[in-house]
Amino acid sequence: MDSTLISLFELLKIGVGPSSSHTVGPMLAALQFASELKSRLPPERVARIEVELFGSLALTGFGHRTDRAIIAGLSGQHPRTVDPDSIEPLYLRVESSGKLGWLGDHPIEFVMVRDLLFNRTTFLPQHPNGIRCTALSAEGNVVFQQEYFSIGGGFVLDASQMARSLDEGESDPAAAGNLVLPFPFRSAEELLSLCGTHGLAIAEIVQRNEICFRESAEIEQGLDEIWAVMRACIAAGCDIDGNLPSDSVLPGGLGIRRRAPKIYRKLIQEQALDDLDGTVSSDPLRRMDWVNMFALAVNEQNAAGGRVVTAPTNGAAGVIPAVCAYYERFVPGANRDGIHEFLKTAAAIGMLYKRNASLSAAEMGCQGEVGVACSMAAAGLAAVMGGTPAQVENAAEIGMEHNLGLTCDPVAGLVQVPCIERNTMGAVKAINAARLAVLYGDGQHRVSLDKVIETMRQTGVDMQSKYKETSLGGLAVNVTVC
Repeated sequence: MDSTLISLFELLKIGVGPSSSHTVGPMLAALQFASELKSRLPPERVARIEVELFGSLALTGFGHRTDRAIIAGLSGQHPRTVDPDSIEPLYLRVESSGKLGWLGDHPIEFVMVRDLLFNRTTFLPQHPNGIRCTALSAEGNVVFQQEYFSIGGGFVLDASQMARSLDEGESDPAAAGNLVLPFPFRSAEELLSLCGTHGLAIAEIVQRNEICFRESAEIEQGLDEIWAVMRACIAAGCDIDGNLPSDSVLPGGLGIRRRAPKIYRKLIQEQALDDLDGTVSSDPLRRMDWVNMFALAVNEQNAAGGRVVTAPTNGAAGVIPAVCAYYERFVPGANRDGIHEFLKTAAAIGMLYKRNASLSAAEMGCQGEVGVACSMAAAGLAAVMGGTPAQVENAAEIGMEHNLGLTCDPVAGLVQVPCIERNTMGAVKAINAARLAVLYGDGQHRVSLDKVIETMRQTGVDMQSKYKETSLGGLAVNVTVC
């Protein structure tokens, strides 16, 4: 298996909030289990299903809606296509009836308090995000059992895939067969060498590799769809259509009010006043307000369980859309091709983190989520600003270097505090990194992207588990929740 086989559409996936590792991943794992179970056994052999969550999934699963995701997956729902508004009613039906529709056509006994177990003190040795699914006969015998690991960014490995990954250093769950990419790369050094040898931009390297997975027209269509979902998420989060109440509060019990709609209305009003008298805003940071608003809009939607693009995770889903929207709104000459170049370049950088470190906050802390998203967005923006591959690599390195050590300590296990605001910081930092690299740099720099990725990995390994998506340290224990 070639560990370099990662599609850009695996890094940028359409799903639902609030978490890629705790919502998208478990839904996929539960769906995979239900599908495999159905293919292996006749319905009459299965009386009930039991699901156990371990480690970080158990500790913050309620706040991340992991319980809802498991029920949706066992009911045959996929995070890409599920209606976000259908998940809660489905969960409540199963909870009240004690019955689970096995892929919609066979009722299985499922008593929530008995069959969905949160093992908060037990971590499976392979990964902090472990799931064990068990099918039982009427006599209580195990008829099928499988373990899954949600390894970050919505990627899921079963036990055998995880074993191969640990034994062989592989990180791509989708690599299969004898497919060989024309421009394989495992490091930024290799990527830059390919660009130099063949006279190609980073986005062109990604394009030529991606053609091995799908036709060019499919690639363009997929990128258009990703950007359309990102834009729709921003629009919904800004409440452009006026569907949200004026004092809309995010679910979960923290009482966090949405801020994006209010900021959007204020910015539109100020823009209208500027247009009316023909002046340009005297506020030099107005563009930053727009970027903040874009990021807030996406992550408030994510916190509410809305449809988002995992980019590369849900907790960091606002960074890349915010910087893309900045490009579209404020960079002269922005167009569809530029959006595609941005996303392909960002994906290339995400692949490096995926291969050589991790996208999982349960392994790396938030440096593996917002830090990686910042690095990806900085690279994407640098590319569409006309940066050379070396300048793009420099922008990506700056984006991560100043996120090293970033912890993941969500208050009450919710993807809200500090996660939502943290996306605004990541987006603004990405823009600054791109400008430093392209406008004021020549691609030469002391710290390479490869070195900073390895440093992130080492930092994540050394970071105490209480700061890695367990809500056992940091803000999660120092902020009072009533």
